[in-house]
Amino acid sequence: MAWLQLHIPSDVDNTESLQELLAELGASAVTCTDAADQPLLEPPPGATPLWQHTVVTALFEADTDPDLLRSAIETMVGPQPELRFESVEDQPWERAWMDDFQPMPFGERLWIIPSWSEAPDASAVNLRLDPGLAFGTGTHETTSLCLRWLDGAALNHAQVLDFGCGSGVLAIAALLLGADQATACDLDPQALLASDDNARNNGVAERLHCCLPEALPEQEYDVVLANILAGPLVDLAPLLTRRCRPGGQLVLSGILAEQASAVMEAYREQFELHPVARQGDWVRLHGTRR
Repeated sequence: MAWLQLHIPSDVDNTESLQELLAELGASAVTCTDAADQPLLEPPPGATPLWQHTVVTALFEADTDPDLLRSAIETMVGPQPELRFESVEDQPWERAWMDDFQPMPFGERLWIIPSWSEAPDASAVNLRLDPGLAFGTGTHETTSLCLRWLDGAALNHAQVLDFGCGSGVLAIAALLLGADQATACDLDPQALLASDDNARNNGVAERLHCCLPEALPEQEYDVVLANILAGPLVDLAPLLTRRCRPGGQLVLSGILAEQASAVMEAYREQFELHPVARQGDWVRLHGTRR
């Protein structure tokens, strides 16, 4: 079965209403993609951000009349000179999606393996994790930078805090790499459920404590990880500093290269900061608590 697919460039003010209109016109699916390579990671609580420049894509049944569809859209929202149609053949979307996610190495020891794949190296530290919609699998540069740091760290008997845990991938990796206990903390209860489920799938659930920020234990950790965004990292400097023991390690990511100096300034007094690691446009900061 073939489908009629249309693409409409939009801006942040009109994207939501355009999605609603396309659904009303019978779209089987409506999605948004970034039209300008704008980073958009974890939003503040209660926020639902959109990119400033977006392409809204809708999928219609193949016998839909494109001229009538264009006319209806332009009647409601005005001329759309960049609107374009294409015909797409049906395919086993689940299989294609699975093919895009293959085992990935991070450093010398650590691999992330989807559930349907064999581990390339059975003797490696293999973390089983399937792709999710929101919580991360290591494919983004910010998570990759943190996983590579963990792979090279001495974690035996460590107590680890993963603040803004998402899927729990960093906390679980730390446990598999030798940490004794880890705390996974996130604002989103769904992230905590995902972290707990992933921990069970990797046999470390009994060593992982999941909690909301208000329930974060009053203790110091040997390693504090926070892969969120530059603004929240600056705001969280007092909290994350208190949670890191003297001599402990702080690892921060979710930071664009041009934001690094502002984040470093927030932590410089309490931490000896080490050279910045960079991957693409993103950086990882690492410091030792004074």
